[in-house]
Parts: sequence; structure tokens; C-alpha cells
Amino acid sequence: MSGDLTGGSTPQNSTRKWLILTVIAIVLAVISIGIGKLSYSWLPPQAAAESILVDDLFSFLVTLGAFIFLGVTGTIIYSVIFHRAAKYDMSDGPHIEGNVTLEIIWTAIPILLVFWIAGYSYQVYQKMAIKGPMEVVHLHMPVGVEAAYAAPVASTGEPIEDIEVIGKQWAWVFRYPEDNITSTELHLPTHKRVRLALKSEDVLHGFYIPAFRLKQDIIPSKTINFEFTPIREGTYQLTDSQFSGTYFATMTANVVVESLDTYQQWLANAASQPPTAAPNQAAAEYAEEKNEAIKVGWPTIKPAPAPLVNYHN
Repeated sequence: MSGDLTGGSTPQNSTRKWLILTVIAIVLAVISIGIGKLSYSWLPPQAAAESILVDDLFSFLVTLGAFIFLGVTGTIIYSVIFHRAAKYDMSDGPHIEGNVTLEIIWTAIPILLVFWIAGYSYQVYQKMAIKGPMEVVHLHMPVGVEAAYAAPVASTGEPIEDIEVIGKQWAWVFRYPEDNITSTELHLPTHKRVRLALKSEDVLHGFYIPAFRLKQDIIPSKTINFEFTPIREGTYQLTDSQFSGTYFATMTANVVVESLDTYQQWLANAASQPPTAAPNQAAAEYAEEKNEAIKVGWPTIKPAPAPLVNYHN
């Protein structure tokens, strides 16, 4: 009886409290899962097999973040509304000693979450089986020391095409050695694994296609092999993700993913075209600046000559 009169906890009150917390947790979980599924619409279309894995990981992180955000924010709002001090109450709050159990819980949960996120992220990286970062790491390893990596899994087969990708200030050039074709537009067959040989003629560049969720730094004087599998036909954009100089924003190129038949037709058509100088926006802007009477902006180097290609967009 004294417990009821003093507002103490009873088994019934404790059970009711845990039921309410369980229901709240379930509601927050359902809302968070909905937000996680909604996050797929925030991203560009999934144009490569690897993008599906990346988007699933992103959705998982959004779901987890939404649950934590709603839980913490909801607790703060509840406390402010129902447990605030009276208007003229200037007294100190009750003296509360530390709770070892609570401290263990709020330390253990974040640690487990970090391991969960790290493990899931590593599994995604393995499944993507991207070749390239391994070579970059080896560049910085001491002589005689090898970096350890788990073997990639679930590969989609041997690449049907080796394509050279050359980045320079400020243009992308794509070379198809087997067909002796050079282009300023990257054409790829859908549902076929391709291997790119990434090279830089001058400074550090970044190969980045948002619709593929793929990004790889290109280091001068090194060739980095990069593999992936396009899965959605369409035209996408390749950009330079690194600041490579004054006109780096003009360093873009179309990436055309098409059926295997259309791709082979494009190869045949491009091979029949004689090499011509491709348009170069950086060179055009540089020439325009040189002709201005009043010089503005920072000094810059002269863009590389326009490449000679069989095909340009």
C-alpha cells in the first residue's frame, strides 16, 4: 500500500512501462524503415550492379540513423514537456548517483553498432569486387611488404572489353585498343563486365560516375585497373572528382550504356571514322580569357591540346 501512496514502482506499473516502451520502439522502427526505403529515391538511377549494393548500404545507414535520431529527439521533447521544472522553481534537482548498468548499456550499444556498420560495409566492398584501390595501397607500402585483402566474391565473369581511360588537363579520352578507336565519349555494353585502365597524363584526377556509385582516384605515372558491370541503358555523366586545376569543372564526359548489339554497331561505326580534333571547352575558355583586355582570376596553365579521336559527342 505504501508503494502506491508514495508513487513507488509496482510490478503492474513496471510491466505497463515496458509495454509502452516496446510499442514506441516498434513504431519508431516502422517509421525508420519507411524513411530508409524512401532514401532510394534520393539517389540517381542505379546504372551499375555495384550501385545496388551501395544503395542498400546507404538505406541501411539511413534507417539506423533515423531510428536513433527519432528516439533521442523524442526523448528530449518528452522530457521538456512533461518533466520540466515549475515556473518559479529554482531549487536543485534530485541528487542521482551513477547507474553502472545504464552506463554499460549506452557504451555497449554504440560499440556493437559500429562493428555492425563496419562489417556490413566490408561485405559490400567485397561483393563489389572492384579492382583498383589495392594497387593504390601498394603504391604506399614499403618495399617487400604486401597488404592483406580478402579475395573478392561473386564476380560477374571475365571482362569482355579492356578500355583505356586517360585523364588530362582538362579532358577525358577513351581508347579501345582491340578496335583501335579513340573517343571522348565512353560507350559500354549493358550486363557485361568491363575493365578500365585508368591513367593520368599530368596531375591527380578522380574518375567518378554518380549513377554507378563508383569513384577512383587516378595517380600520375600509374595504371589502375577498375572493373564494374553496367546494368541500365542510358546516358550518364562522368566527372573529375578531384580539383585538377582551373578548368576542372569542364572535365566531364558522357557515359553511354547500350545493348551489346548497339555497342558493337557503335564500335564498327567509330572505327570507320578518321581521327579529328575533338571540341575542348577548357581550351576555348582559356583562349577567350587570353584575348580579354583586362585579366581576371588566377593564373593557370595552358590546357592540353584537343585530342584526336574517331568519335566525339
